[in-house]
Amino acid sequence: MKQSDLKLLKDWFAEYCKSFHSTDKEDQRNILLKEEHTRRVCENTVLISEGLRIDRNASLLAETIALFHDVGRFRQYRVYRTFRDSISVNHGLLGAEILREEMVLDGLPGEEQDLILKAVSYHNTFSLPRIDDERTVYFLKLIRDADKLDIWRVFLEHYDSPEEERASAVDLGLPDIPEYSENILSLVLEKRIPSLSALKTLNDFKLMQLSWIYDLNFVLSFRLVQERGYIPRLVKTMPKTAEIGRVSLFLEEYTLQRVRSGHST
Repeated sequence: MKQSDLKLLKDWFAEYCKSFHSTDKEDQRNILLKEEHTRRVCENTVLISEGLRIDRNASLLAETIALFHDVGRFRQYRVYRTFRDSISVNHGLLGAEILREEMVLDGLPGEEQDLILKAVSYHNTFSLPRIDDERTVYFLKLIRDADKLDIWRVFLEHYDSPEEERASAVDLGLPDIPEYSENILSLVLEKRIPSLSALKTLNDFKLMQLSWIYDLNFVLSFRLVQERGYIPRLVKTMPKTAEIGRVSLFLEEYTLQRVRSGHST
């Protein structure tokens, strides 16, 4: 893959996004949210790739995966008016389907096309899928880290924004009340990621967001979590209880240990 290939793919993506632009303020806000998210995930991917010192071809492939990881979101929103896969469609699989339909990757070697399609298809699975091909797994780890690093930003900005300025499709419809579930908190302290179906309140969802730290793979990703202050910033939006404080300290210590270890998974 060459830099000129990535340029053509970026041009296609820009035009594709424009086809979903709307004069409706709410719809436009949701579409622009995903455009900006894609741009930021690409930036995160470049940062991680540079830190890993992977070769130029691998770096271009990684950025291409980042460019297309959420390409299914645009059609998902137009058809279902939501970003919730559980009540609409799996946006990773839809994204791969769109890339095939539009023959977007036809100018690339077959093995590179397969790699990109697999990464787009499985980037959003609950946990890292079992795939025999180590190269595919490596790129999946990279996109999953880069994606989470920006999803935290998206939700923090969402919580900080006035309600009338929030992108409506981001909301899960969970009650925004002071309570949180003890079983969700316990799972986080057990280094486990709660399932979306187990959440009862917005604070449960925030606890789940904090637990995503256990799914990060690269040391640089943990460093970026520290530098961007994601854990304390998210905790700040939650009830000021001893239990939440304990979770905060636990996760910050876990992140520090992963940074000091210098080992990626």
